[in-house]
Amino acid sequence: MLDIIILGIIQGIAEFLPISSSAHLIIFREIFGIGSSISSNIELSFDLALHFGTLLAIIIFFFKELWSLLINGLTKGNKTKEGKLFWFLILATIPAGIVGVLFEDIFDSFFRQQLWIIALALIIMGIIIYLVDKKSKTNMNMKDMKWYQALIIGCAQIFALIPGFSRSGTTITASRALGINREDSAKFSFYLSVPVVAGATLFSLIKDNTLTIISENLAIFGIGILISFIIGLLCISFLLKYIKRHDFKIFMIYRIVLGVLVLAMLFK
Repeated sequence: MLDIIILGIIQGIAEFLPISSSAHLIIFREIFGIGSSISSNIELSFDLALHFGTLLAIIIFFFKELWSLLINGLTKGNKTKEGKLFWFLILATIPAGIVGVLFEDIFDSFFRQQLWIIALALIIMGIIIYLVDKKSKTNMNMKDMKWYQALIIGCAQIFALIPGFSRSGTTITASRALGINREDSAKFSFYLSVPVVAGATLFSLIKDNTLTIISENLAIFGIGILISFIIGLLCISFLLKYIKRHDFKIFMIYRIVLGVLVLAMLFK
């Protein structure tokens, strides 16, 4: 139970900060033994449940904005900026959705098992997000982006299928490279996680044994979702306030330190 609570806290923090929640769940389980007692047959489903908790945090935190995007998108199409942004989010979801479905087994059976790749991804993406943000001078609003810019951000999200790159890290970096301001880059990343995580959750539920796994482990899944939801709400608020005055240097340093630590422990 303590492991479940710790993993829920890790997910709530790492999902929204650009440090890769999937990488942290794997590293803490494989390197530090946190959650190693969770049986392997429910491991992936449990990780997805934690992501579902942070999905709920996004929906609650941005409910008014997301509702406006949904209503405008369905009733007014691209006639309003909110409606246009709604369809841009759908467009940006397609690339990672297609790749994730077609190559799910490769990402689950290979990349999730290669800790050295995860460590390198942490280091490389940490450097990239800092340098891109530092060199990005323009400050465009996300509601002024073009369709092809949304598609570019969506394509960048494909890299996040490899643990260590970070979904928020890749999408924020792509947004900053396109000239979108920091706060809106983070918000667009948060909004984009809604269809991505919701789709992944639904896709997982249609598998033969997922519902059985959940029904047999309701306490584990319930507590994990609750913890990641609460911590997620706090971290969304923190990041939006933090990036108004600070760059991503602290996240780069953290990612490099963690990546080097994992490599050192693997090859000691």
